[in-house]
Amino acid sequence: MHHSTYRVYWEDTDAGGVVYHARYLHFYERARTDWLLALGFPQVEFRAKTQCVFVVTRMEMDFLMPAHLEDELVVSVCVEDMKKVSMVFGQTMRRVSDNALLNRAQVTVASVHTDTFKPARLPAELVAAFQPS
Repeated sequence: MHHSTYRVYWEDTDAGGVVYHARYLHFYERARTDWLLALGFPQVEFRAKTQCVFVVTRMEMDFLMPAHLEDELVVSVCVEDMKKVSMVFGQTMRRVSDNALLNRAQVTVASVHTDTFKPARLPAELVAAFQPS
């Protein structure tokens, strides 16, 4: 499991200072990207080397409590399932100050070839990096 910490800014909120529902996707995307970077897979380099990119094919979210302007958030990500061309990530968002669970999501991504956008097998080095050690 990987954890990333982010701060809520005005750009993330509605007029009342509450995080706008669509912005949760941004935080989750950043956490998945930061995890790939931490594992040694910068996406620009990964794309050039493998001719693969990831596309979100499904997302389910539960909004449990609101996040607010200037909250510090911890966003987690873990692999729940992996198939030949897809992965399912479990993600959560908690407020640092009280550890309250604000949101949880299940995100399915597929690996596709950059030229055709047809399904492509997950690269072996990535699959190996996601295996429990």
